[in-house]
Amino acid sequence: MRDTRSALLPVALMALLGAAVFAFLQLADEVGEDELGAIDEALLLLFRDPSDRSQVIGPPWLEETMVEITALGGYPILVVMVAVVVGYLFMMRMAGPALFVLASIVTGTIAGHVLKLVYDRPRPDIVDHLVAIHTPSFPSGHATMSAVVYLTLASLIMRLVDSTLVRGYVLSVAVLLTLAVGISRVYLGVHWPSDVAAGWALGVAWASLSWLVVAALRVYRERAREKAR
Repeated sequence: MRDTRSALLPVALMALLGAAVFAFLQLADEVGEDELGAIDEALLLLFRDPSDRSQVIGPPWLEETMVEITALGGYPILVVMVAVVVGYLFMMRMAGPALFVLASIVTGTIAGHVLKLVYDRPRPDIVDHLVAIHTPSFPSGHATMSAVVYLTLASLIMRLVDSTLVRGYVLSVAVLLTLAVGISRVYLGVHWPSDVAAGWALGVAWASLSWLVVAALRVYRERAREKAR
């Protein structure tokens, strides 16, 4: 069973990587040609009072909850979380997984920032922004980094356990957190929906690529050991 799963994993990751890259490029192309303006605007306004766009729908506690959820994709929380995990892995003498987590997340962060500068898309201007913003809009940094961090950490945990139930639970939590952070960005008016979708696609692609690299290195190491015998 383990051998079959190990053989299928690279295939699944390649398919996921390809689909995510395709989705990002399609979104980037359509955003560049301004073909998603009407859809973006319609989806963004779903979260606003039709009679007053400065007001979000729902009770006051929902807005407060969304602000707290969006913080789960912000750099302060993610940096602390990654630092704790990496520190723990180094203390447990698991330098390989620690470096995997660190390299995946740092390179993913750099890629997201570079793409923001390349596309330089303005933030939504048809509604009030309910949290502070400092960078261009496309792709969403919160959506990208939540996908990169949570999916990378999930992949790490999934490699350390054998239970299918636990694996499914960990992956489900990572996906739900990523989705929640992205939706919160649209709700708070600081991103177009296409920004978030592109951030998700980029984050999934980066996490998949990182996992593939680790899988390839593991195969290379195992073959080297066999040749050394």
